Amino acid sequence: MTEATVLPSASGTQQRGVFGWMMFDWAAQPFFTVVTTFIFGPYFISRMASDPATGQAAWGYGIAAGGLLIALFSPVLGSIADQTGPRKPWIAVFAVIKILALCGLWFAAPGSNLVAIVALFTLASIAAEFSIVFNDSMLLRIAPKAQIGRISNLAWGLGYLGGMIVLIFIIGFLASSPETGKTLLGMDPLFGLDPLKGEDARASGPISALWYAVFILPMFLFTPDSGGRRALRGAVRDGLSELKSTLGEVRHRSGIFRFLIARMIYQDGVNALLALGGGFAAAMFSWSITEIGLYGILLNVIAIFSCLYASRLDTRLGSKTVVMISILLLLIATVGIVSTGPGFTLFGTWSLGHADSGGLFGSAAEKAYIAFGLLIGIAFGPVQASSRAYMARSVTEDEAGRYFGIYALAGRATSFAAPFLVATVTALSGSPRLGMATIVIFFALGLAILWTTPYPADQPAREPASR
Repeated sequence: MTEATVLPSASGTQQRGVFGWMMFDWAAQPFFTVVTTFIFGPYFISRMASDPATGQAAWGYGIAAGGLLIALFSPVLGSIADQTGPRKPWIAVFAVIKILALCGLWFAAPGSNLVAIVALFTLASIAAEFSIVFNDSMLLRIAPKAQIGRISNLAWGLGYLGGMIVLIFIIGFLASSPETGKTLLGMDPLFGLDPLKGEDARASGPISALWYAVFILPMFLFTPDSGGRRALRGAVRDGLSELKSTLGEVRHRSGIFRFLIARMIYQDGVNALLALGGGFAAAMFSWSITEIGLYGILLNVIAIFSCLYASRLDTRLGSKTVVMISILLLLIATVGIVSTGPGFTLFGTWSLGHADSGGLFGSAAEKAYIAFGLLIGIAFGPVQASSRAYMARSVTEDEAGRYFGIYALAGRATSFAAPFLVATVTALSGSPRLGMATIVIFFALGLAILWTTPYPADQPAREPASR
């Protein structure tokens, strides 16, 4: 995954630009890996809240609120960025917000105000997603369309590698067993962190903030940005006007329109599964931070190799095919994990017994859950990386900001729906399993709509793209 392997015929300047752009994913991913999915989120749901159902509901509502704000403002910011030109100043502003909010998660001790902590997490999520809009819109500037799918998947794989390194550091050096006080490596936790106070999980916020602050620098230093065009006041006025016309225009570009509708639905399922899946497992099997961290490492290792393979598959079969395969795997995985519980899988049709061999993941049910989780590891990188590539291939550089803003809108317009539905069904039924089962609806419907969506014009499709 070196610069030379990305664009072998490109100049050194272009290679550095691509490398810097890819490093954004490396810098940004630990927030999603250790804060949202595998460390802080499960801690919040299973240990910080008074009970898992209350924790899952509060976490789900926080994700829903953030998704709604992202959906409302991403297209506006994308259109304004097209008018002002440079993307990096926007990324810098949201980087400061994200870093400060993540540092605030350190204060999430058990019994702390749930609303305040969820608000900090939501603010960090909003800043992270706004930054992604501007970074994604720079992809067309640094690479030819024929290479976009490959670069997008490689960058996503690089991001998972960064997330995995931070995850390994936390469970190897910070997260200790409440019983022994030792980490997975058999040592005392660094900095004297107390697991009984949740300090090992709470540290994931500041650590992710530091990682982001350091490794986002190559993007600022090496990746070329658009030149300045308009003063901010005029850009805001014209950007809003252009957004209005773009929203009308996209309905006549039927291929893009159908793709955005499909993504609006299946990405909602992806967001909910990644945000809530770790907490669901931790609560169901009483997993410690060490166990949930190892589960996360396993999924990230699978995701890295999956993205590497998908980077070639995307070029050969097209972004749409890669996304469809990924959604199908996620649908199967979701059915599998919600059908598995202590002593059973496949909704009880296969009894696994309650015997526990001791140690990590000692029961057969835990092993079955992990097996279904491997499908998530295979799919959740390519489904997002190839979706990004599909969008980049479908637009021009001049319209990339506003269309990637709409792309973010499609990924977030109903992103409150899946977490809200999971949270509401969980709260009403008292069953986290029943709440998680609602995610299946989003994958099935998104896959059905994507099936009828044409490929971009430069893809190896059997059907013409419709613009």
